[in-house]
Amino acid sequence: METIFDKIIRKEIPAEILYEDDHVIVFLDIFPTNPGHTLFVPKESCENMMCTSDQALAHLFSVAKKLAPAILQTVGARDFNFITNNGTVAGQVIMKTHFHFIPRFENDGHKMWGHVTASPEELAELRKNIQSKM
Repeated sequence: METIFDKIIRKEIPAEILYEDDHVIVFLDIFPTNPGHTLFVPKESCENMMCTSDQALAHLFSVAKKLAPAILQTVGARDFNFITNNGTVAGQVIMKTHFHFIPRFENDGHKMWGHVTASPEELAELRKNIQSKM
């Protein structure tokens, strides 16, 4: 399925592109969570991380590691989140693999995920069930 990211890759719509090579494109998010919110998009056609090749993901992470210091220095941040929303229940809106690089600031108002408590027995049982499917 055609996405807005495909149009950005083909330069059919404008974007503030920070980096591009044959395998990945990196550009500023037009609806940033914080200044410097950047999207890392493999050019490989795939809906989400689960079908993206290991090579594309490895390259994307390598590029992110190289660009992170420049983004952080520019916006004056030290910390960041680097995340993907995989599927609609997880919040994925654009159905093409992409990762959000979000600089974080002290007291920026963005909360982390909630937590539940799991007993050691529940964790052990879950581990066994997951390992049985690997």
